[in-house]
Amino acid sequence: MALESLKAQISLLLEEMVNQPEDDHEIQEQLREKLREMRAMGLPLPADLVALEKQLDEDFDVEES
Repeated sequence: MALESLKAQISLLLEEMVNQPEDDHEIQEQLREKLREMRAMGLPLPADLVALEKQLDEDFDVEES
């Protein structure tokens, strides 16, 4: 049940990123939190979300430079 709930929450966050790009930083942080929750619970992380997280981290590093 927890996995399905987290997947649904992540799906909603991804939709928000598309529909509300002005809030993307906050949404990215929420997405990272959901992925941390999945890791803490020992749940498998979808490869596409791991790749997205890596890309977000890289984009964040570029923004800070």
